[in-house]
Amino acid sequence: MPSDFDRLVSALRRAKRVSVLTGAGMSAESGIATFRGAGGLWEGRRVEEVATPEAFSADPVKVWRFYEGRRRAVKAAAPNPGHEALAALEARFPAFHVATQNVDGLHRRAGSRNLVELHGCVERRYCVVCRRTEEDLEPLDDLPPLCKGCGGMMRPDIVWFGEPLSVEAWEDARQAARESEVYLVVGTSSQVYPAAGLALVAADAGAEVFEINPEETPLSPVFTGAIREPSGKALPRVVAALFG
Repeated sequence: MPSDFDRLVSALRRAKRVSVLTGAGMSAESGIATFRGAGGLWEGRRVEEVATPEAFSADPVKVWRFYEGRRRAVKAAAPNPGHEALAALEARFPAFHVATQNVDGLHRRAGSRNLVELHGCVERRYCVVCRRTEEDLEPLDDLPPLCKGCGGMMRPDIVWFGEPLSVEAWEDARQAARESEVYLVVGTSSQVYPAAGLALVAADAGAEVFEINPEETPLSPVFTGAIREPSGKALPRVVAALFG
C-alpha cells in the first residue's frame, strides 16, 4: 500500500493546478517565534494590548515597540528549505498559488511570486490618514513613524484581531483553492479562521488535500493524507521525488 508521501507525489505528477496554505510552523523553522505556547509572542501579554485597533488607538507607541521587535526578528531570519521548495515548485507548475497566514515576508524572499499574504506583512506600513504605504525592514528611530507625504501616523500593515481580511486577498486565495487539483496545508494548526477554511473549500471542490505538519490538527481527518514531518524536511523531499 503506498504511503501518504507516495500518494502526494503521485497526485502532484497528475496535477496542473496546485495551491498551498502555510502557517506559523514554517516561520518557526526559520527561528521566528509563533504566537502561542512557551516562548510564543503572546507569552506574558494580552493580545488586546498590542494587536487590536483599540490598542493602537490607546497607545500607538506600545504597539509599535512590539512590532519593531518583530520586524528586527524577521530581518535577522532567512527563508528555510521549505520556503525554497515551494518557490521551486511554483516554477514547475502551470498554476501554483501560495496563501500564507504568516506576516514575515519569507515566502517572497524565497522567490514565491503568485502569493497572497492573508494577514499582511511586517515589512509594510501605511498612513492612517492618506493610506500612503512604505515597505522596508530598516530600524525605525522614531515611534510611531509618521507619513512622509502628509505627516499622519503610520500603522503596521497587519490584519489585527477584530479586523476583516482584505476582500481582494481572501477572494484570491479562495478562488485558487476552488480551482486546485492538489491542495497543501503546510505548518498550520488549522484553527485560525477564516484561513483554515480554505482547505475545506478545496476539498469540497474535489481537490486532493494533503497536510504537512508534525502534529495532527482538527482538520486532519478530512484530508486525503498527511506527512508528519516539518515542512523544511518534507517539501524538499517532494521536490526531489518530482524533479530530482
